[in-house]
Amino acid sequence: MTENLNKEAFLKKVFNYEENKEWKFEGELPVIIDFYADWCGPCKALAPVLEELSAEYDGKINIYKIDTEAEQELAAAFGIRSIPSMLFCPANDDPQMAHGALPKKQIEQIIEDVLKVTK
Repeated sequence: MTENLNKEAFLKKVFNYEENKEWKFEGELPVIIDFYADWCGPCKALAPVLEELSAEYDGKINIYKIDTEAEQELAAAFGIRSIPSMLFCPANDDPQMAHGALPKKQIEQIIEDVLKVTK
C-alpha cells in the first residue's frame, strides 16, 4: 500500500534536509515518492498504477505520496513545479526525479535501472 507522508514523516523515513545539506537517505528500502494534488487529473490516473506497483514490489520498495497542497514546504524543497512528479530514491545513491504520469512499464524500468530492484 502507498503511504501518505507529511513533513515530519518525510524527515524520518526519507531525508532530513533540515539537518543534512548533502543527500542522506534515511530509509531501509528504496523509495518512490509521488508528489501529487487531489485536483490533478494525471495524478488520479497514476494513483492506481502506484498501488499495483506497491503490491507487486511489496517488501522490496516503499511508495510514498506527498500532497503538494498540504505539504508546500516539501514540494518547494524539491523544486516541484509540475505534478505528478516522482522522486526515485535508491538505498545507496542519489535520487532522481521523473515528471508526468508515466506508464507502468516505464516506471518498472526506472525501478530496475535507478532503484536496482527487480520483482
